[in-house]
Amino acid sequence: MAEGMKQLLNRTKGDHVIWGVVLVLSFISMLAVYSSTGSLAYRMEKNASYYMIKQVMVLALGLLIIYWVHRINYAKFAKVAVILYLLSLPLLVYTLFFGTSLNEGSRWIRLPVINLTFQTSDLAKLALFMFLARSLSIKQADIKDLRKGFVPVLLPVLFTCALIAPANLSTALMLGATCSILFFIGRVRVVHLLLLVVVGFIGLSVLFTVSKLTGFGRANTWEQRIHDFFGGKKKEGKQEDVYQVQQAKIAIANGGVTGRGPGRSQQKNFLPHPYSDFIFSIIIEEYGLIGGSVVVMLYLLFLWRSIVIFRRCPFAFGAFLAVGLSITLVFQAMLNMAVNVHLVPVTGLTLPMVSMGGSSIWFTSIAIGIILSVSKYVDEMEGEKKNSAKNMEKPAEAAQNVADADTEVEQVKTTRVRKNKQTGDAGPIPAI
Repeated sequence: MAEGMKQLLNRTKGDHVIWGVVLVLSFISMLAVYSSTGSLAYRMEKNASYYMIKQVMVLALGLLIIYWVHRINYAKFAKVAVILYLLSLPLLVYTLFFGTSLNEGSRWIRLPVINLTFQTSDLAKLALFMFLARSLSIKQADIKDLRKGFVPVLLPVLFTCALIAPANLSTALMLGATCSILFFIGRVRVVHLLLLVVVGFIGLSVLFTVSKLTGFGRANTWEQRIHDFFGGKKKEGKQEDVYQVQQAKIAIANGGVTGRGPGRSQQKNFLPHPYSDFIFSIIIEEYGLIGGSVVVMLYLLFLWRSIVIFRRCPFAFGAFLAVGLSITLVFQAMLNMAVNVHLVPVTGLTLPMVSMGGSSIWFTSIAIGIILSVSKYVDEMEGEKKNSAKNMEKPAEAAQNVADADTEVEQVKTTRVRKNKQTGDAGPIPAI
């Protein structure tokens, strides 16, 4: 078994810091989910360890997904991105009209054969960022042109956000914001980004008006959440969000600096969803501000290492892919934590790789695996350069051997460029 583990570690490539962050977050998830699901297990008449064991199995499969995906050459995801994006659009339409509803919003669809429920927005987020990275890499030569460059890249983002927004506005806003960040990194002109902000406000206004007039959508819920956030008078029957925030504040106050200790949270018995949307407040209650700060630093470390991969990657598609997927994961985590400490209105977003879940963790695992795939490719490229330079520096090498080494390096470069062109990568990122 030890030999098998050694071989597995030797086959594990990519940024080891990101691997470490993922493992630590998974460990935190097991502790937090086990602690916060006691009352849920009691209500559902389950064993106290039932949900913890289920979470361990979900996380174990997630880690296997990360390992499997990171072994794939990232350039292959350029072709997969087109298929996934085209698949996600009809799924979003189906979910909007026929999906499983919760809190006035239709977000889930059920796969009857395997009895699995998942949010189609999770698939859409992954597909959109893969497709957007491909489009940005192809359009780099024309990206500063509004009609030829920016509009073709923007339209898929608008379509996806428009289909998600009626039932899940928080996810649509997060998706639009992270795509705008990727636009800026992708050299889109600032004036075009400002125009996008104006168009976004107009679109939100139209969506809110139509929802109020027709009853299709969640305009009343959005209005009440903003009203509650700014301390407005609570409407009858619309106090759950305020109650959750109040209980989260109590949990954070109880935690103090060092926390009450593992498994000793009191507010987990009062929060409606302490294992998903408000799991961060439970972590602070049990591990204090120190534990909460560790979680924040882990996500920031993940983002920093992804930015390092972005700067090291010699091709635009891989660079945009790594930074785009990492930004959306970290941005979601920051929004979840901001809700827990009452910096923004309640959104319903979970804490990636920590909150209890199934398909959401697996889609997150795919995204992390893709980031590590890019990192593995960068490491291999740099390893080839170092080996070539080392062979060139040997004084005993004959001139013919040096020429052969040069020819081999050029053949490798030519082969990689040909492969990247076949998958839609436009090559190195021009200077911003």
